[in-house]
Amino acid sequence: MEATFLAQNFVPIMFAGLFVLLLTGFPVAFALAACGLGFGFIGMEAGLFPPSLFQALPLRIFGIMQNDTLLAIPFFTFMGIILQKSGMAEDLLETVGQVFGPVRGGVAIAVILVGALLAATTGVVAAAVISMGLISLPIMLRYGYSRVIATGAITASGTLAQAIPPSLVLIVLADQLGRSVGDMYAGALLPGLMLVGLYVLFIVVVAIFKPALVPALPPEARIYREPNGKSGHVSLMFLLIVCTVVGFAWASSHDAIMTAWLDRTQESPGDEMVIMSLTVASLVALALAIVNRITGMGLLSRLAEQVTFVLMPPLILIFLVLGTIFLGVATPTEGGAMGALGALILAVSRKRLDKKLMNQALENTAKLASFVLFILIGSTVFSFTFNAADGHIWVEHLFLDMPGGAIGFLIVVNILIFILGCFIDFFEIAFIVIPILAPVAEKILPGLVPGMTADQAMIWFGVIVAMNLQTSFLTPPFGFALFYLRSVAPKNDYKDRITGENIPSVKTSEIYKGSIAFIVLQLIMVAAIIAFPNLVTGGIKEGVKIDADAAFEQMLNQAGEDDDKDKDDAVNMDDMKPAADAPAEDPAKALEAEMKANKK
Repeated sequence: MEATFLAQNFVPIMFAGLFVLLLTGFPVAFALAACGLGFGFIGMEAGLFPPSLFQALPLRIFGIMQNDTLLAIPFFTFMGIILQKSGMAEDLLETVGQVFGPVRGGVAIAVILVGALLAATTGVVAAAVISMGLISLPIMLRYGYSRVIATGAITASGTLAQAIPPSLVLIVLADQLGRSVGDMYAGALLPGLMLVGLYVLFIVVVAIFKPALVPALPPEARIYREPNGKSGHVSLMFLLIVCTVVGFAWASSHDAIMTAWLDRTQESPGDEMVIMSLTVASLVALALAIVNRITGMGLLSRLAEQVTFVLMPPLILIFLVLGTIFLGVATPTEGGAMGALGALILAVSRKRLDKKLMNQALENTAKLASFVLFILIGSTVFSFTFNAADGHIWVEHLFLDMPGGAIGFLIVVNILIFILGCFIDFFEIAFIVIPILAPVAEKILPGLVPGMTADQAMIWFGVIVAMNLQTSFLTPPFGFALFYLRSVAPKNDYKDRITGENIPSVKTSEIYKGSIAFIVLQLIMVAAIIAFPNLVTGGIKEGVKIDADAAFEQMLNQAGEDDDKDKDDAVNMDDMKPAADAPAEDPAKALEAEMKANKK
């Protein structure tokens, strides 16, 4: 009786056991492994599993250690930590703040844009939020920004590291879904940039309808000025126009250049064209700034030069890394290695690379890589027992009977991930939940949109999940971005060193309120991706489609031609060598006849 009850309810009981272990505060990696091993032994004792259940487990774990895709995680982590520790965030915030400071909401827009840039370089939420909290929050408080808007912009822009390539989350999701990291990057690029635009649009709307909440920087706060007192924005605009023209010129000839270089037969994808055009434009801007400084021609203002020298090197590094991946010249792992080397070169050029910085970067990279690897091994042990108990079939039946079909599945999955994101880390969600949901998604999503392949459907699903996982950093009670900002925001009233005025402390409730509007914006973006799959699939190269029936017929024809040729050769060689007896029946034709009989 007990064995029957256990057999019928093994999967739900296993889930309940994992939930209890997680509630005890036991480390997630070891909780997953313990749950998988414990319930595996229980199942063997109850006769549900054969005694040889875990014989293949060492090979599975060894396969994880051999996974080249996961090498991209330490490479991109190392690149981000080197760039963050070398002071890039401080330089970017100061410079971009000076560019947008004269307009209402300019500092908040600068924070969002720098957050997007840090997301594409560091990929670490903690580094982005803490850096911007230390640098930009005092400035916004000093000049009268709404605390809700200021804290919300900082925390939300820091979370962009989850959605903008090269994101660690996208690497993990591609690995768990069994898809190409390059395709995942290509699919996430446009939605990530659209989310940045949505943030900026929100600040612009606030500046129009509630200008007192986001005031402009006063003239005395603008440090880059020309000897005649001008701001230098005209020169910066001229440089931007020149680079835009160069970018469009490259875009118009990109396909012809790449076709000749790579011997392509298909047109270049749009994301590749955009990245390469931006790379060429950035290189031109950097070259003009270098020539202007060396020759002393004075064609560029101080502001334009500062923006170019601070902004272009990390931008060029990002574009080269993503460009080589999209071109197919480098794998994501090789692109990550190139990015790590580029970060070291940038740190050396800034004279900020020392032994202490290298030790910090290597130590933090080793910690994160080990963390990810142990969770992955634990989740593999858990899924091993879970699949042996036909848990994937149980989950499939659970979702297939849901009203709404594929759309209902997507809605329920996103609600589930959103709720889980309030309590557990995004890595844990990716390693526990996604392997369970992936087989169901692969079965029901391709039929949702006409013409969508299974690969495109899974990339679409992965980008939806990545965008949803972003909210886990902002949702109470365990929104990590909220905690990061709380750790650096002023807890007590203080006297501002510039104005001398007394600045009230930032309350935790203000940080929580600030995240609400940006959580709504993120959910709007998730809904937009679900409603318009082409936002993701439009940037993915479509593989060559093969008609199975036509291929089989071609194989049969080829077999017949080869058979006729063999017979002719046998006749022609009759005088020299006796021809072998032809077989009584052609195996290919016999196979075709058997398949037709089975169909009948």
